[in-house]
Amino acid sequence: MLEPGIQGHAALRVTTENTARALGSGELDVLATPAVAALIEKACWKSVAGELDMGTGTVGTSLSLVHTAPTPIGMVVRCDCELTAVADRRLTFTARVYDDVSEVAHATHERYIVDNDRFTHKASAKLNAD
Repeated sequence: MLEPGIQGHAALRVTTENTARALGSGELDVLATPAVAALIEKACWKSVAGELDMGTGTVGTSLSLVHTAPTPIGMVVRCDCELTAVADRRLTFTARVYDDVSEVAHATHERYIVDNDRFTHKASAKLNAD
């Protein structure tokens, strides 16, 4: 059963592939905000994945992200997250992201528990919509 307090972690090294220049979110060779968002989502979904019923997963539905400091190529960034609220299928997390020097971002992230097959079928049905 999912209860507040579950914690998760994820990390990545800043490379040329996850910079603002490479991801199209800016011109500089520093960690891109979209890469920070993906790191937060990864930490959150992985933190609860093992607690879910077979055949279910989570999908991100909102992310309120504040990216406060740049991180250069070569550094590692780490995300620590915590499940702070559970309301039926809605999960709310807080997250903080750090490089070797300081906090570089913080966020609130919401995910929903879904039936994987049903969700995939719903998405695939859009390919046949007229």
